[in-house]
Amino acid sequence: MPLSKRARIVHESKTTKKNHKEQTRRIYANVRECVDNCLLSLLLLFCANVSSSLFFGKTKVMAVALGHTPETEYAPNLHQLSPFMTGAIGLLFTSRDPQSVLSFFESFRPLDFARAGTVSPRDFVIPAGLVYSRAGEIPLEEDEPISHTVEPTLRRLGVPTKLVKGKVMLELNEGEEGYPVCRKGETLDSRQTTLLKMFGIATAEFRVSMKAHWNRKTGEVTVLEKKDDGEMEVEQ
Repeated sequence: MPLSKRARIVHESKTTKKNHKEQTRRIYANVRECVDNCLLSLLLLFCANVSSSLFFGKTKVMAVALGHTPETEYAPNLHQLSPFMTGAIGLLFTSRDPQSVLSFFESFRPLDFARAGTVSPRDFVIPAGLVYSRAGEIPLEEDEPISHTVEPTLRRLGVPTKLVKGKVMLELNEGEEGYPVCRKGETLDSRQTTLLKMFGIATAEFRVSMKAHWNRKTGEVTVLEKKDDGEMEVEQ
């Protein structure tokens, strides 16, 4: 049978499959290389409200690289870090004084956009009338009306809007002063977090706390537990 002469789509771009075994091997080797080259300290970082990555790998792989037991640990006492290798944990190898690192991260609290499942620390209401891009969060003379192209998205997210002569307006019942997106203490869902992000409202605090510290020279492991009042409690 003759070959078909119909036009066929030829994909010129090719995607390379991720080699997960190679990634695992690289993480394992990198952790051990860092232990060898570490001049002073290894600290375990716990990150809250993570939306981007620091130096993170699979915690199980990093734990195996450090060693689970005295027999398998790569350097003295590293196995004592194994119980902390769960969740959003990363490793920080540093030649700086540990206290200076702790002090830096204690004051490092940038705001980020909230994720679904977090608790709102404040109310946010879109004021009645013409909808502005920051919804009253900044002076009107510094703000600008939101683009008409966003109006369908707002309606799809449950905001009662309509277009009036190319302007996005809130359609509210009599007596209503605005559309409440969220209330303080309320657990946010994905719809609410999307709206908060659309209006540039960052309510989540990105935090990094230290769970444990390993001293390269002495092999000593110090467990760091964070108190509710923000102070650092040290357990030997």
